[in-house]
Amino acid sequence: MRARRNGVRNSLICGLLAIATFIEIGLAASAQEELPPADVDIGGFLDLTDEVFQVREDRLLSLEAFNDMAGAPNTIILDARSRYAFELGHIEGAVNLPFSDFTDEKLAEIIPNKDTRVLIYCNNNFSDDAEPIPLKRVSLALNIPTFINLYGYGYENIYELGVLTETTNEDVNWVASEFPL
Repeated sequence: MRARRNGVRNSLICGLLAIATFIEIGLAASAQEELPPADVDIGGFLDLTDEVFQVREDRLLSLEAFNDMAGAPNTIILDARSRYAFELGHIEGAVNLPFSDFTDEKLAEIIPNKDTRVLIYCNNNFSDDAEPIPLKRVSLALNIPTFINLYGYGYENIYELGVLTETTNEDVNWVASEFPL
């Protein structure tokens, strides 16, 4: 008799747990349905990408033109790689703002005037393929989202290093860290 009572009690407990689980799942699902969608607009991004496509094609620079522009007033070289990679090595005179940190506020700190000429480069401009510049997949090179995002944030005076070279090329003006980080 005691075993039967324990079996009934266990069955009731399992049944109550199952009901509680279904209620919890239902509450969680209804709570998720009430949340607003993420603040993401892929259609807007694709429209912006289409707009930027031709602009970017006309703004790809030779190393000589990149260096000529780098020395001009109202021009900065922006390195959007990670802080770690930047500290290991970068083009002389570049300022660093990692791509993942792009916001209106942080961009305005680095580039207060939206008319400033912004020169960009990324790992895929260098054939060294070693830290701090390992090559990315060609279609995912950082130059592409950096250009699109800068343009989308209102910085339209953007130019991009459009050639493949080595960091050891003296015309690159690569500055490497003397100490391992």
